[in-house]
Amino acid sequence: GLVYSGAGWQVCRGVGLAAMSKLTDIQIRDVSSSTTEIGYRVPIKFGGRVVVDVTLLDVTVQVETRDGRRGSGTGSMPMGNAWAWPTSQLSSQETLAAMVALGARLAGLAGGCSEVGHPLDITHVLSVSYDEVAQDVVRELGLAEPMPRLAQLVAASPLEAAIHDAYGKALGRSSYDLLGSEFVDRDLSAWLTAEFAGEYLDRYTLRTPKARIPLYHLVGALDPLTAAEIPQRVNDGLPETLGEWIEADGLTHLKIKLAGDDLAWDVERVVRVDQVASEAQARRGCTNWQYSLDFNEKCADVQYVLDFLALVGERSAAALDRVQYIEQPTHRDLRANPANKMHAAARIKPVVIDESLLDLDSLQLARVLGYSGVALKACKGQTEALLMGAAAQKYGLFLCVQDLTCVGASFLHSASLAARIPTVAAIEGNGRQYCPAGNAGWDARYPGMFHITDGTVETGLLAGPGLY
Repeated sequence: GLVYSGAGWQVCRGVGLAAMSKLTDIQIRDVSSSTTEIGYRVPIKFGGRVVVDVTLLDVTVQVETRDGRRGSGTGSMPMGNAWAWPTSQLSSQETLAAMVALGARLAGLAGGCSEVGHPLDITHVLSVSYDEVAQDVVRELGLAEPMPRLAQLVAASPLEAAIHDAYGKALGRSSYDLLGSEFVDRDLSAWLTAEFAGEYLDRYTLRTPKARIPLYHLVGALDPLTAAEIPQRVNDGLPETLGEWIEADGLTHLKIKLAGDDLAWDVERVVRVDQVASEAQARRGCTNWQYSLDFNEKCADVQYVLDFLALVGERSAAALDRVQYIEQPTHRDLRANPANKMHAAARIKPVVIDESLLDLDSLQLARVLGYSGVALKACKGQTEALLMGAAAQKYGLFLCVQDLTCVGASFLHSASLAARIPTVAAIEGNGRQYCPAGNAGWDARYPGMFHITDGTVETGLLAGPGLY
């Protein structure tokens, strides 16, 4: 096994998992990283924060199998510091710089990792170092607080994606076809619990991606619902109101961002969205559409959620009926807030953890606290997303795949997860709304993923080799 020592990787018996022996096992041969900054078309507001641009971290990994096959894989992810590292002590510039520095540092260190195995094994070994390397970065930058685990996962996610992608490229197959016992030495009990003995990820993933998946369109807190709410048009040819988006893209799934600390505003927002959506859907002859609701952790307690649902139901029973699920209404730190139990709300609608989902322990704690679903995100790492997707299915939890305003390769990566996990029924994708410049080039290669006309994305295109 290997362990990070501050200066690099060192052999350390007992830290790795075990000697591997499959000819398809890979070793990392080279890693490089770079960043790209892109301005948003329009700002997005969530959880009281406004974001106007994105920094993408891109990682390329070269691997070689035991039998000499080589592959080059790529990973890309927005460094969503406003979401992954909300703080009152540090500036947005400081948290972003730290996350980018960590991602680049991890990529550089991975180039010296001599572990040989399946991507699940390699990423597991690498993940053990995330916190220690993050501490080094924080200390070097002189920051006043440690980097949260969620921010660490986001920073590491392009590297993990690139490793999985390179593995598929080396073998000339979709990465999702390489998750069974033919390619993986250990069953899922090595990463999860004894309940998963004898099971592999091929049991919880699809060999063929779903042909099409409904797309969740974001209705941000600043987004105009009607033309009267537009202070000044962008006039770039894209829709600018909710009604325009619904009719242009044939939308059937809307994700509504809410305040969480202003009950009257939240209720009125859902009612207004439903009114505008109903008018637009009537014009196009659609009678069936759905909402998800995202409070971004701002609710004080579950009673706020219950009061909100009751008031929405009083104002519009149809709007309440259209709610498919509710995201993370209260604080992400579940252990520090054990009184925030979701049982009563989850009896009305599925309530999913998002920011709280960091590992199996957090998923188990969420179940105890009454959460009935989980939101998977590619930005938390491909390995963790696959494992949490398996656990969620085993425990009968509601599953969705959420976005981080992913663009280009990162959106394809996110969509590939949704396309390969059986019980995921829809995917969020708001990059086309806020940062369409990030899709340039990718939209020509995968037109059905970026040009939406029937409210769905053509995930059947994501058939590999590699992640997509």
